[in-house]
Amino acid sequence: MRKIKITLTLLVLIGLSTSCDDFLSEIPDNRTQLDTPDKISEILVNAYPEASYMDFAETMSDNAFDSENLPATTIKNSQNYNWQMQDDIQKDTPSFYWDACYVAIAHANQAIDAIKKLGNPANLNGQRGEALMARAYSHFMLVSVFSQRYNPATAATDLGIPYILEPETVLFQKYTRNSVAEVYANIESDIEEGLKYVGDDYTQPKFHFNKAAAKAFASRFYLVKGDWDKVLTNSNDLSSQPVGKLRSIADYNLLDTTTRFNIYSQASENSNLLVVSTSSLYNRTIRSNRFGLAGAERNTVFGSATNLFNKTWLYTSFSSNGSISIFLPKFVEYFKYTNANAGIGLPYVTNVLLSNEELFLNKIEAHIMKNDLATANTEIEYFLSTRTTGYSATTDKVTEAKIVAKYPVVADEYTPFYTLTSIQSSYIKAVAELRRIEFIHEGLRWFDIKRFNLKVTHKIYNQPSNILTKDDLRRAIQIPLHVTNTGIEKNPR
Repeated sequence: MRKIKITLTLLVLIGLSTSCDDFLSEIPDNRTQLDTPDKISEILVNAYPEASYMDFAETMSDNAFDSENLPATTIKNSQNYNWQMQDDIQKDTPSFYWDACYVAIAHANQAIDAIKKLGNPANLNGQRGEALMARAYSHFMLVSVFSQRYNPATAATDLGIPYILEPETVLFQKYTRNSVAEVYANIESDIEEGLKYVGDDYTQPKFHFNKAAAKAFASRFYLVKGDWDKVLTNSNDLSSQPVGKLRSIADYNLLDTTTRFNIYSQASENSNLLVVSTSSLYNRTIRSNRFGLAGAERNTVFGSATNLFNKTWLYTSFSSNGSISIFLPKFVEYFKYTNANAGIGLPYVTNVLLSNEELFLNKIEAHIMKNDLATANTEIEYFLSTRTTGYSATTDKVTEAKIVAKYPVVADEYTPFYTLTSIQSSYIKAVAELRRIEFIHEGLRWFDIKRFNLKVTHKIYNQPSNILTKDDLRRAIQIPLHVTNTGIEKNPR
């Protein structure tokens, strides 16, 4: 399967229920015809990337430390930690993720094209909305990983990624990279159109772009773009105190260990809006990577000093190696047997792609940028109340003075493309730190590092520290070798 993907340059055209060999031996017109709602729904099951960005994104962030567990050193983990181009092309690598996103895009485009050929009938509006949102999501993640951060002042000349709007019709289609501005314009167009039609009519809605997931994704996109009004428009289903909408960490702590590992990414968890099954080893590597969340650095992230009320966080961690490495119970592996008798199969991990936690924090950030600090205080306080041990509604109050004192302005620290006042700088740092803790292991910290242009220092045992400076070209992961070998322009270094 891997060789097929490389042969087809960027994309794999996949027909329903056809093997790779059969597909390549047929002309496109001989593929299964997408001429019924059921067939179109079937192909959309594959319109989500079955690969994870979380391992490499998390390792590049300031959530990763050198545990000094030298025997656990691996090339892949070391290259991620040092922002180097990845040699590995298998699971949990940028190359693997690139391919998976374009495979997902290919499926979305096939569905969109089939619906168009049927005349865009109203009974296919839900599938059309899902396909548009799925296409936008994969392109957004690709440009977020493989390009520099969005900055309207430079977006017209910054290298983006190829935005594919039509199904493949030839095996050796040549592509060029769109600019970041062009990619964002296409994403926004797909989101705005998709939001009109996306619905909730699914057997398993959490595995599809349902209405809530679509709004959450839109809020993420507009947060990066700096359109605060649209962030709020797409997050207005959450009140300033969304009781029952956020996962209960206190209730999680009452569960046995196995249940805690299983429940985080379950579709039944109310806070999860979109989940996807990914071909991944992250459940294993998160426990043993030399460069990751080191036990010696636990307080750097989870210490009471990082809590606005100077109290203990409710988050609890586990370890498989005597606290050399620690991890939170977010990932559980299930093994999909391809040959049960021989014990052969593939490991999968379910990832939470969108959640109410992210949506709520996006909303808070937008209120800060709109200078509605009173609402932001209420929302931050509610979020902290659900994550703080011994929270007291009487004494643990969020105020401007507390935020400014806890998160003082540091010159040239947070430098997004837009201007922050002194007060906003403190508040934005406060929310970014909440996001850092809440989404530990999930890779979202890396994207905050990019959009806020934060400096990252990675210490290395018995070696000089490696520093990712502001505007460092390594913030845009290098395009995979098998892609640049087809003529796609590399990221500058």
